[in-house]
Amino acid sequence: MKKRLGMQNCLYPLPTTLVGVTVDGKPNFLTIAHVGIVTPTMVSLGMNKVHFSNAGIREHGVFSINIPSVELLRETDACGLISGSKADKASLFDVFYGELEKAPMIEQCPVNMECRLVQTVDFITHELFVAEIAATHCDEDILDDGSVDFGRIRPLLFVMNDRSYWELGNKLAPAWNVGRELRDRLKHGA
Repeated sequence: MKKRLGMQNCLYPLPTTLVGVTVDGKPNFLTIAHVGIVTPTMVSLGMNKVHFSNAGIREHGVFSINIPSVELLRETDACGLISGSKADKASLFDVFYGELEKAPMIEQCPVNMECRLVQTVDFITHELFVAEIAATHCDEDILDDGSVDFGRIRPLLFVMNDRSYWELGNKLAPAWNVGRELRDRLKHGA
């Protein structure tokens, strides 16, 4: 039997990220889990308008998305608990820059993406920032034949429903492969 939950979003868990921006000439990092894939080379951030970081994204048109591992649990959570207008959150990390000079990145995060703003969609309480990935940087020890091995990253995941952090489980099967037998059955009407 199913129970109706109303308008509850259950598209969790999501990867927890640290979004890097320059605000008032200084690097700032904000914890954001509402990150989406728009196309293979474009991403979106859903951010409440009250965030200090939004002004930096609008002003400079660039930001970074840093993927922390579970080892950065405390630092990642702290970046979501205090505003960059009240604290220097960049002091928690070793900061570096790539080709986008106003998109600070975190050395301790295994994956970093420099992003260039393409469009902003305005909602009543939130802004949706859509951006093109300009460059991706990653630690060599998480690569497997040139591809990022997310098991080696051990990304920090977030669930809004109970406001908790999780970690990734096991790889189950190769995508676009494990369902071939069923696909063939469906094609032949069996």
